[in-house]
Amino acid sequence: MRILLLGEYSNVHATLARGLRALGHEVTVASNGDFWKNYPRDTDLARKPGKWGGIALQLKVWRELFRWRDYDVVQLINPMFLELRAERIFPIYDYLRRNNRRIILGGFGMDWYWAHTCVEDKPLRYSDFNIGDQLRNNPEALTERKDWIGTAKEALNKHIAASCDTIVAGLYEYWVCYRRALPDKTVYIPYPIEMPQPREDDFNGLLRVFIGINSTRSAYKGTDIMLSAAEEVAARHPDRMQLRVARSVPFNEYQQMMDGSDVILDQLYSYTPSMNALLAMSKGIICVGGGEPEHYDLLGETQLRPIINVQPSRESVVEALEWLIAHHDRIPQLKRDSIAYVRRHHDYIEVAKKYEKFAL
Repeated sequence: MRILLLGEYSNVHATLARGLRALGHEVTVASNGDFWKNYPRDTDLARKPGKWGGIALQLKVWRELFRWRDYDVVQLINPMFLELRAERIFPIYDYLRRNNRRIILGGFGMDWYWAHTCVEDKPLRYSDFNIGDQLRNNPEALTERKDWIGTAKEALNKHIAASCDTIVAGLYEYWVCYRRALPDKTVYIPYPIEMPQPREDDFNGLLRVFIGINSTRSAYKGTDIMLSAAEEVAARHPDRMQLRVARSVPFNEYQQMMDGSDVILDQLYSYTPSMNALLAMSKGIICVGGGEPEHYDLLGETQLRPIINVQPSRESVVEALEWLIAHHDRIPQLKRDSIAYVRRHHDYIEVAKKYEKFAL
């Protein structure tokens, strides 16, 4: 099949493309590389700064549209799959809908269904927008609510969700939100990870903890709390724990800084490990973050549960790190289980096969 993947989040489309190509499909990735992360793509859709950058991008997209025809499948990473205003994306989407066989909408991140459901229905005990019945009022959460609820982005999201053929959710929490609204067309397919070459475990008793900080979304994702907790534990055990911090660096540099770590801190408010956490786990790095029972149940996983699940609080992160330091004899097995978990549920070839079965 001919497949077009439009947009990028955290290497999802670039990795999925490699899996689909390995199965014999012709795949094109067109994206902005997810901004400064600079993931690989076939067609660069990065927007240059300023008003003229927007005009230049729109002209480039209109030139590309003739090539974005007659695909068997077009998958959109998000309703805002281009760095353009929602009003300008409407006619582009409608053209894609008319001139291609199937359209898939990705439930992979921030959109109206995620924001609205977490704010109004609150089906999750905690999320980027709520802790129990209380709404989170940090600036990033308020900005996202204002950006998506009652705006052109909301209208665009609803329009695409209603007219697309399938919605693929990549995390348990996104699946919950889309399934409540559109159960007949929502499917869950895990994120794809290309397994690295296996390497020997070199844990020597010093717990090397890694955290990646996106400076613009630190409070929203809880990495500010996780960093503070890690700094406290590292100060308490300077001979037992080492902290590594990556701040808004491109993907290749991020990977290099991650390598050699024993633990990654990721996504305080998530039920499910994200792409960055899954990549780390594939390298034998233990995830301290989202690993709630519901996400394992959705996968049908009853044995491999290697994620050190934390609740959305500083105290929970401190407790998890202290436990790892106190039980360092468990670390080699947790590292092996992390690799096995990703291989079982997220191998990019197997994920591509799930797309063939459920989405394509």
